[in-house]
Amino acid sequence: MEPFLGEQFLLNTETARELYHQHAAKMPIYDFHCHLPPQEIAENRRYANISEIWLHGDHYKWRAMRTNAVPEQNITGSASDREKFQSWAETVPKTIGNPLYHWTHMELRRFFGIEELLNPDTADAIWSRTSEMLASPEFAVHGLLERMKVRLVCTTDDPADDLAHHKAISADPNCSTRVVPGFRPDKALQIADGSAFRSYLELLGAAAGIEISGLTSLKDALSKRIEYFHEAGCRISDHALTEPVAADAGDREIEAIVRKALNGTELSAREVEQYVTHMLVYLGREYRRHNWTMQLHIGALRNNNTRMFHHLGPDSGFDCMADGRLAAPLTRFLDSLEQTDELPRTVIYILNPRDNDLVASLIGCFQGGEIPGKIQFGSGWWFNDQKDGMTRQMLALANMGLLSRFIGMLTDSRSFLSFPRHEYFRRLLCDIIGGWAENGEAPRDIELLGGMVEDICWNNAERYFGIELA
Repeated sequence: MEPFLGEQFLLNTETARELYHQHAAKMPIYDFHCHLPPQEIAENRRYANISEIWLHGDHYKWRAMRTNAVPEQNITGSASDREKFQSWAETVPKTIGNPLYHWTHMELRRFFGIEELLNPDTADAIWSRTSEMLASPEFAVHGLLERMKVRLVCTTDDPADDLAHHKAISADPNCSTRVVPGFRPDKALQIADGSAFRSYLELLGAAAGIEISGLTSLKDALSKRIEYFHEAGCRISDHALTEPVAADAGDREIEAIVRKALNGTELSAREVEQYVTHMLVYLGREYRRHNWTMQLHIGALRNNNTRMFHHLGPDSGFDCMADGRLAAPLTRFLDSLEQTDELPRTVIYILNPRDNDLVASLIGCFQGGEIPGKIQFGSGWWFNDQKDGMTRQMLALANMGLLSRFIGMLTDSRSFLSFPRHEYFRRLLCDIIGGWAENGEAPRDIELLGGMVEDICWNNAERYFGIELA
């Protein structure tokens, strides 16, 4: 019987084991989408305890703790870090079957060398040992990134950000990881938010040095910020969409919609869709012009618990999968850019696994000869970021596209301890390919299959995004 998290964890055949240990395990990490705070990289932050790095921003853990009836005070409230850690230690044994159980213990092993299971009885010893290790210089942020062989990190940044922390990182010879900003203009598209939208346009305009009074000046401001981000090394954008939109309207109509919003007039749902569609097409063209990659994260229904949203704000663990329209509006949106040959490289992530086959087939409609896998089906995301979700995404892509051209895994995390998720993904990848070989569904050609594994783990992403690492 294989020991818990043993050397052959998730590797069910000899070929899978050879592919992982001889090929996947040696590859560095290219983390092209995450929510790591660049300030903490710039400052090479040293954490006082494991709660600071593990629990302060992880809504995956928060959801599990709430389900385990942990009081909110011990999750996001005023309890001490030690008390919060104890509550997490009491929850961990209840997470068997959830990827949190694997991730928790993989992170303890890979970063701290701790093989004891976390539970109420071991919490005190693990707290003390990790606190002692985190106090040492090699456990500051730069050391954590080096430990996991993280060669590139792309953060998620608002267009109004001055990118001062990114500039500081780039100028720091002691940071061996390339850190680039990611352009996330969601707030500029949230025209239905009324006063929040107007306040944001003031902030965006100030950053761009433009007074935003209508559609033209708004586009000019975004274009200036794209140029600013480009100069700082940005080559990747990102958009969060509950569902894609494709409601056409002319410039005059959109101009009128923007002015209504700026004047405080409530917009219809149709007007909101028209505005978002228009701006996404405009931004897509800008991305293509700058040779950027556009990421679309589709299908999160956010902030469903109104009381807790008012108490804690967004990104606090009260989101779920959406089940809205996808195929028709997404194809119309992509086609609107493709018609004029202005469709940028695009990565599509979906949150509802019912849409795996849909997206795997859809991306085949917009591939082109300029780069292999120009339109990518992104790795299992958020609620699919687990064994079944990752496997189903890869199988759908393999069945309907080219798994060999897949750009692989990303953390999508706010924690510097989350990089073992790449190992988790790589083990699953090798298990799939190794299983094919041993079932006679693929040749047992280790050079061929090992090269495929290395491409998916690193090479494809490095070629696809084209970001210089030196």
